[in-house]
Amino acid sequence: MLTGEKILITGATGKIAFPIARALAHHNEVWGAARLRDPVGRTRLADAGVIPAALDMSTDDFSSLPDDFTYVFHAAVDDGTGDWTTCLNTNAQQTGNLLYRCRGAKGFVFCSTGSIYAYQGRRPLAESDPPGVPSRSNYSFSKVAAEAVCTWIATQHRIPLTIIRICSTYGPEGGAPADRLEKILAGKPIRLHPDKPNYFNPIYEDDYVEFGVRAMEVADTPPVVVNWAGSETVSAEEYCSYLGALVGTDPIFTYSPDAHTPLWPDVTRMHQILGRTKVAWRDGFRRMVEARHPELALVTEYSGERS
Repeated sequence: MLTGEKILITGATGKIAFPIARALAHHNEVWGAARLRDPVGRTRLADAGVIPAALDMSTDDFSSLPDDFTYVFHAAVDDGTGDWTTCLNTNAQQTGNLLYRCRGAKGFVFCSTGSIYAYQGRRPLAESDPPGVPSRSNYSFSKVAAEAVCTWIATQHRIPLTIIRICSTYGPEGGAPADRLEKILAGKPIRLHPDKPNYFNPIYEDDYVEFGVRAMEVADTPPVVVNWAGSETVSAEEYCSYLGALVGTDPIFTYSPDAHTPLWPDVTRMHQILGRTKVAWRDGFRRMVEARHPELALVTEYSGERS
């Protein structure tokens, strides 16, 4: 864990960035940048020992931020549900501007996404695989562009950079498995891709906090590009069945070619660079349910098999 550093975390109220900012604030000066339109977010950051800073990444105004950060974890994002030009500007061009502004940092992490990969069928997705836009095309396309912009700037100005391709995160703050849990509890169908089973490598909060810090530490020139996921592979069918068994409600699955393709990452390079995750998926999923729904009495036994 880093100590005595001045660290910028953008998107700091989000489900990935907030736990990282909170953990780092114990031994560092941490600035948490976000739009902060809701005062609750500002208060939550301050209560965690993080210095709140209002920042709109769709503009090129970084005047609210110092320029002497030693590390940066950039997770702020336009989700691509609006205008595509705004999404591209925010996620690619303004990310490049922020990277250049923080060019004196010892490590800069850019949060990309595993959803940039073109689907490769029944095998894990490696960092060398080509990009595609399996869903949310504005978002995926902007992240491909952002990787190119950041790689060019980091190489030209010798800025240590790590590009993490985030796959499936989960925990008390949320994530795709948490969304599917809510569908199970509500009796709503879970839509999956017909090329089943739908394999993922979900990563629990404790592990992604550790890997987020590690990603800053290993930043280099040329940039380090690495999948960011859990070490264990499990299908969405199996983990939803496990969640259903915990809460006493069977999941309902529907299959559609319009659903996101299975996001099954190759974690070989991740193991070499960041290490192995420690939280077993069943333990993490139980902890997620307990944190998000303490009112539920969870089933203690599960004997399901992999789908």
